[in-house]
Amino acid sequence: MSDLSTPFGGTPRRFVNINPKPLTVALALVVLGAIYLAQTVSVKQAALYVLGALLGLTLYHAAFGFTSAWRVFIADGRGAGLRAQMLMLAIGVLLFFPALSAGTLFGNPVVGEVSPVGTSVVVGAFMFGIGMQLGGGCASGTLYTVGGGSTRMVVTLIAFIVGSVVGTAHMPFWSSLPHLPPISLVKTLGVGPGIALNLVVFAAIAALTVLIEKRRHGRLVNDVERAPNASPWLHGPWPLFAGGIVLAILNFVTLALSGHPWGITSAFALWGAKAFSALGIDVASWPVWSTGPNAAALAAPISHDVKSVMDIGIVIGAMVAASLAGRYAPVWRLPLRSLIAAIVGGLILGYGARLAYGCNIGAYFSGIVSGSLHGWLWLVAAFFGNVVGTKLRPLFGLAVERVKQTGC
Repeated sequence: MSDLSTPFGGTPRRFVNINPKPLTVALALVVLGAIYLAQTVSVKQAALYVLGALLGLTLYHAAFGFTSAWRVFIADGRGAGLRAQMLMLAIGVLLFFPALSAGTLFGNPVVGEVSPVGTSVVVGAFMFGIGMQLGGGCASGTLYTVGGGSTRMVVTLIAFIVGSVVGTAHMPFWSSLPHLPPISLVKTLGVGPGIALNLVVFAAIAALTVLIEKRRHGRLVNDVERAPNASPWLHGPWPLFAGGIVLAILNFVTLALSGHPWGITSAFALWGAKAFSALGIDVASWPVWSTGPNAAALAAPISHDVKSVMDIGIVIGAMVAASLAGRYAPVWRLPLRSLIAAIVGGLILGYGARLAYGCNIGAYFSGIVSGSLHGWLWLVAAFFGNVVGTKLRPLFGLAVERVKQTGC
C-alpha cells in the first residue's frame, strides 16, 4: 500500500489521516442501508449487509488481495500473502467441517459450497487467474478497491458483470463436458481425517513459500509501511495474518446467518441478467435463469439477494476503511492500455467465475473450507492462470512488483 497522508501537528493520534466527508457518507450508508433492509426484508438481511461492510473494512485494512499475493510470489518469491491465506483456510476448516458434518449451526440448517469437479472448473479457474492479473483484482479485490476509490476497478467491475452474465448463457454447454459429481471431503473422509489432511497440505504450502522466499531473498521480506502517527487498527494496514483470521471468522458468521458460506460472483451474474433484461434481452428464457432459485432471484428485488446485499456492504465497508486511512481520493485519468486491460480482465474474470462455479471466495476460500474437491482443483488451475497473467501485465503497462536486491 502507498504512504498514508502526512498528519497535522497537534491532531489527536486516533484522528490522524481521516477523510471526514467520505467517512461520514459511508457510515451513513451503512446505518441507513441496515435500517432499510431490516424494515423491508428482515433483520437477518440487515445483519448480513453490516457483515459485508465488516468484510470490506477487513479486506481493505489488511490489504488482503489474493491477486497481489499470488503475483508477488510468482514474480518475486514473496509468500507472506499465501501464508496468510493458508492460515485463513486452516481456521476456516476447523470451524466449518464440524458444522457442515452436523448439518446445523446454532439450530439452523447449513450447507457448504460443494460443486462438480471437471472440465469447466479447470478452464474457468485458469481464465479467472489470467483475469485477476489483467483486471487488477479478484472478486473480493475488485469490490474493496472500488470502495477504496479506484476508478480503474469500476471499469473492471462493469466488465466483470458483463462477463458473468454471458457465462450463464453458455453454462449448458460447459456443464455437458466431462466432469465428476460434487465431492465433499467432509462426507467421504469424515471430520477428523478431513481436517488433518487439509491442515497438512496448508502447512506444506506455507513451508514451501518460506523455503522459496529465503532462497530468493535470504530472509522473509516485510515491506509493510505505515505513517509514523497512524494507529494500525484504525488507519491500517493490519497485519496480513490478522486479516486472514478475521476473514475466516466472518465467513463462519456468514454461514451461521445465511446457511451458506460467503460468495460474491453469483450476484454479479444476477446484476448483469437484470441489466440485460432491462435492455430488452430475454434472459428469463435462458436455461440458467428459467427455473429454480435463479428464476426467483431474477424476479425479486436485489435487496432480497444475500450475496448482492453483502457485496454492496463490502464496497461501503472498504470506503469506510479508505476514509479512515486517509486514502479515499479517486483519480479519474486512466491510461489507454490500463483501460483495455481492465475491460479484458474483467470480462475474463466474469466468464471464468461462472464456468468454475465461483471465484477466489466462492470456489477457493468457501469451497475448500466446505471440503469441496473442486476448491482444490480451482486453486491449482487459477494459480497457473495467474502465472500467465503475470507475464502478460507488462504488455498493458501494468507493474509487476519486485523487491530491490542489495549487495553483491
